[in-house]
Amino acid sequence: MPELPEVETVRDGLERHIIGATITRATVLREYSVRRHLLGPEHFVGQVAGQVVTYAARRGKFLWLGFEGCDDVLVAHLGMSGQLLVRDAEPTVDSQHAGNTQPAGDSQAAIVAAAPVHPHLRVRFDLDHPAGKRVLDFVDQRTFGYLAVTATMPTSDGLAAGWGTEQPVIPDLAAHIARDALDPAIAPGTPGRKALVARLATRPSAIKRLILDQSVISGIGNIYADESLWRAKIHGERPTNTLSKPALNRLLDHAVDVMGEALTVGGTSFDALYVNVNGQSGYFDRSLNVYGRENKPCRRCGSPIRRSAFMNRSSFWCPRCQPRPRPLT
Repeated sequence: MPELPEVETVRDGLERHIIGATITRATVLREYSVRRHLLGPEHFVGQVAGQVVTYAARRGKFLWLGFEGCDDVLVAHLGMSGQLLVRDAEPTVDSQHAGNTQPAGDSQAAIVAAAPVHPHLRVRFDLDHPAGKRVLDFVDQRTFGYLAVTATMPTSDGLAAGWGTEQPVIPDLAAHIARDALDPAIAPGTPGRKALVARLATRPSAIKRLILDQSVISGIGNIYADESLWRAKIHGERPTNTLSKPALNRLLDHAVDVMGEALTVGGTSFDALYVNVNGQSGYFDRSLNVYGRENKPCRRCGSPIRRSAFMNRSSFWCPRCQPRPRPLT
């Protein structure tokens, strides 16, 4: 599943390649991929056609595109396998090559598919960019991702909603998501960081569960949680209210470092499903210290890395650097 660095890599690519572009035509090849647009695919197509993209923003794993002179935004959630791919436009071919699904919307808004067509193409946008005509494809093999045009609402703290925007408004679909670890509003020393640490310090839940809770802090997924906990020398089952505020700050600082390092190389890829907007995979997995390294020596102390079950997934940790907390008696 794409995590915060992967999604930020996609956001950055959208910012560099489609800002200033006009969406001239669009097609929905799979209606389920716009299921969160409650008025249906035809309305979705009508809402985006003719819009000029002014910014690409992100909070946690939610992406959205802002439009010129419009309060609504185009929200994208990549789910487990979603990709947003940008390329120069190609000569078009008959739309029947796009698969068995039929485009939704009227003929003015729909487009025929350009060759070659990705087998998991779900939604396509034709773009008229100052640098030339381009195509933005939403590709999603497992179909957990979605697109929707939605209204916005003011942020609760009056600050910019996330990376890539100075607007203090957030899509209503993402309003329940807390600020993420890379957000300047919760950088060290800010009122936002102090409030977050104070909130964490009172919670009895295991620390890994809390840093994965998107309503507490967003964007930290299973891989980066394990890496951050290893760097901070904290076991994921440690009750959060037994950690000091300096320890909590240290953990959050490590989370920022881990994801920042992953961001510089485009994220973590274990298969071909995660790619950036140009179709290139990240390779931070080569730098992982604990995740996926069961029985391999800890790179800090040499002890064999252990794996334990965690919320239908796995946790990886070092028994010497991250001793398991003793059970309460």
